[in-house]
Amino acid sequence: MKKVLIITYYWPPAGGSGVQRWLKFVKYFRDFGIEPIVYTVENANYPIQDTSLEKDIPNGIKILKQPIWEPNNLLSFFGKKKTESAGFLNPNPTFFGKILQYIRANYFIPDARKFWVKPSVKFLKEYISKNNIDVIITTGPPHSLHLIGLQLKQQLGIKWISDFRDPWTEIDYFHQLPLSKKAIEKHYQLEQKVLKLSDAVLVVGETMKQNYQPFNKNILVVTNGFDGEIEGVINLDLKFSITHIGLMNADRNPAMLWNVLAEILTENNDFATDFKLKLIGKVDDSVKNDIEKFRLSKNVVLIDYLSHNEVIEFQKKSQVLLLIVNDVPSAKGIITGKIFEYLMAKRPILAIAPANGDLAEILNNSNAGKVVSFNDKISLKNHILELYLQFKNGTLTINSSGINKFHRKELTKKVAEIINQITT
Repeated sequence: MKKVLIITYYWPPAGGSGVQRWLKFVKYFRDFGIEPIVYTVENANYPIQDTSLEKDIPNGIKILKQPIWEPNNLLSFFGKKKTESAGFLNPNPTFFGKILQYIRANYFIPDARKFWVKPSVKFLKEYISKNNIDVIITTGPPHSLHLIGLQLKQQLGIKWISDFRDPWTEIDYFHQLPLSKKAIEKHYQLEQKVLKLSDAVLVVGETMKQNYQPFNKNILVVTNGFDGEIEGVINLDLKFSITHIGLMNADRNPAMLWNVLAEILTENNDFATDFKLKLIGKVDDSVKNDIEKFRLSKNVVLIDYLSHNEVIEFQKKSQVLLLIVNDVPSAKGIITGKIFEYLMAKRPILAIAPANGDLAEILNNSNAGKVVSFNDKISLKNHILELYLQFKNGTLTINSSGINKFHRKELTKKVAEIINQITT
């Protein structure tokens, strides 16, 4: 078996989307002649935890852990709670908050986990030399982990795959950061250096591939996916439920949707009785405020983070699954990881996203739902009413196809082939 060292910040008991990708690859690697070794943090302060994911770690897998010092932890000394994610940057910070954001943006490049790079390189350099590792893989964000791979590549000449679960300078919140011109240049320099020196670069969508190809010809799309069996839903919600799962920050706040729902609720008494919107996951205050403003509260259920197993059950029961892409300059290339588990649920998907984006291509090709553009209010209203009519008639179903290629085992096979390609 080929020995592959995976360098990842997120690992169980971490919850959320960041941990899923490589946990599932590790789960299936041995089926394709790959022995994975995981290097991760010993004392991470994960904002979300989900111990149920630990069951997916194969028996006997070698897991290496080293401590990390995170400057984010210092914020607690100033009475400031750690943010759930960078997507939840405060749009109206206090004066002191502005100072902290500026320091974080300009002095912790590429991110606040940069202090793990030097000790990790020292530890892994010795470990790799003694244990005949064939390939190292770094996965970001946090993109500081790619600097570990970069230095190991430069010092040992080892084969290296960099994996971008999200883009670096094109990530949705990059434009929100109070970056100086010098800091922006530094980000671009580091990103390009990582791309150029990687033996292969994995990305989750075609737009990312196109953006990165000028720097490396071996850019390969390996999407996220779903794990488990596709099965028919038996006990659907009795209400006309529309469910959104995942983070909903200020960039992802769909004012058009609230407007449309408010209109339909006012115009259609049956809809007002039947409709229930479920938001599962962390929700920004701006979203909650809009829900109040549009008088939707009686029809909205807010549910905090659930375990992965519980989330899957909610997906299966929902009448409609809602996807919102952040309305940012990089929206065309955003593919939320949740789309693939939505596909597994076999329920109609309603997405508010660019009609010509990567997400739309997946939905259109699989016939799993409809994409409505950010400002197409008429189409959104008409489609929700169409879905509701099908619900009332008992015909609200979906006939999706070609989704087995997104199963985590099939995707792991693809990654194993890439590993074999760069080591032969």
